[in-house]
Amino acid sequence: MLRIYGTILEVLRALRSVIEKLRRVDPDLARQLTRCSASAALNVAEGSYSQGRNRIARYHVALGSAREALAVLEVADALGYLKLDGALVAELNRVIGTLVKIIRG
Repeated sequence: MLRIYGTILEVLRALRSVIEKLRRVDPDLARQLTRCSASAALNVAEGSYSQGRNRIARYHVALGSAREALAVLEVADALGYLKLDGALVAELNRVIGTLVKIIRG
């Protein structure tokens, strides 16, 4: 299992309160954040036990999902639903950066 998996789980824990806040003002955006952030973790876990191109494909999907989670936070901030948490954004960027490095080899 990639070490970044633990970081993703920490991001998910931090997102719980964000998801609850979003659910009150924009349930669709909250569901989107739940789906894409969970997808990042699930695809990293699946990729860790895959081989060859399947492994890279799973990590690529995880990367897209992590970037989508960040985009949801940015959109929620732009719409005035919440204020971006710098530490949370930094952790998501760490996940994204790690996955980019893995995919590029």
